[in-house]
Amino acid sequence: MTTERTDSRPAAAQAGGVARRGRLLVVLAGLSGAAPLATDMYVPAMPELARSLGTDTAGAQLSLTGFLAGIIVGQLILGPLSDASGRRAVLLSGAAGFTVLSVACALAPTAAVLDVARFGQGVAGAAGIVVARAVVTDVFDDHDIAGVYSRLGAITAAAPVLAPLAGGALLLVLPWRGVFLVLAGIGALLAAGVWWWIPETLPPHSRRPAGLVAGLRSIGGVAGRGAVLAPVLALSFGGAAVFAYIAGTTFVFQQFYGLSAAAASLVYGVNAVGNMLGSLAYGRLVRRRPAEFLLCGSAAVALTGPVLLVAVSLTVGAAMVVTWLCLLVSLTAFGVFFPAVVTIAQARGRSAPGATSALLGGGQFLLGAAASPVVGLFGDTGPTPMAAMMAVVLAAALLAAVATARYGATDQCSRGVRRSTAR
Repeated sequence: MTTERTDSRPAAAQAGGVARRGRLLVVLAGLSGAAPLATDMYVPAMPELARSLGTDTAGAQLSLTGFLAGIIVGQLILGPLSDASGRRAVLLSGAAGFTVLSVACALAPTAAVLDVARFGQGVAGAAGIVVARAVVTDVFDDHDIAGVYSRLGAITAAAPVLAPLAGGALLLVLPWRGVFLVLAGIGALLAAGVWWWIPETLPPHSRRPAGLVAGLRSIGGVAGRGAVLAPVLALSFGGAAVFAYIAGTTFVFQQFYGLSAAAASLVYGVNAVGNMLGSLAYGRLVRRRPAEFLLCGSAAVALTGPVLLVAVSLTVGAAMVVTWLCLLVSLTAFGVFFPAVVTIAQARGRSAPGATSALLGGGQFLLGAAASPVVGLFGDTGPTPMAAMMAVVLAAALLAAVATARYGATDQCSRGVRRSTAR
């Protein structure tokens, strides 16, 4: 199943066939969405889980913290590891580990065992996120990569928004342990998909030195390049905005505005559709405009939503429909923002795609995990705390997006100078 490139053409062209490329993208989309799905899919079961394991709400939430920590650690380790040992082995191990550890979560007799299993599940699930992006960089050239990331972005961004809905539906017929068994089934399907449809995309002659120190050095080398660090920071702050949204919407719409769970599900669902449509629109827009232009534009639009919401809330008070529309604006803009920033970062970090992907994912989840508790501290006091947090981190994301565009312009000028000198 090993595919080695002997020339500069994309590996996808050599592999041949629309069907094979389609299968590859389906599996990569599943790998990208599995960990975000597992992040929040069991959230509706938290009260039942706490009672079952004899712990309180804070004890139950530690399992979520452990999972996020596992995703961060896993990406920082597995991204560079895939640059050294190849993509396929890391993906297979990650999918298999995700399956086994999901079963361990389902069978956990105590909260402590669940916390450990969730950390391991996060590490294993990180392989799908970080290596899938690296595989895209291996297989597709700069002409095709934007369209691929737009489709993967639709899945990855929608998964954490839709996960609580899916978990709530499962809990109508299953106990909380059943949610983890469903995740185990998803992991098994992904492992089979990797085995059958994902070839090795990184030939031996393109691999980097192995080992933890070498991996950290690779990440440090990529982070030391401003042209890559700027989009990494943009994604990190954008990820914090998404986590703030996820952490705050349940309190805002159900406890502050008094919507039923079913009505709140409609809000989440419409926002998720807006997000997916934005991601798909990026694939078309990037054919006409540079990714850097779309990144800055979408960051500005995303910032507009929470800024308006804060202004309205502090002056006349925000009605439920106003809050919904402001958030919908931001969520739709996120659909363009995330694939744009990933496209730019991975294209600039082609020398070490795994390390670049690790930086992207690690920063996104690290700031996201930090933003969520801050929003939760304010409980059901209204939309203002959530909107204010989103506005702060999105303002930072916009500044990083502008820096990203400036680095891009500098690179273009440098290439032009080199071409003129060569003549």
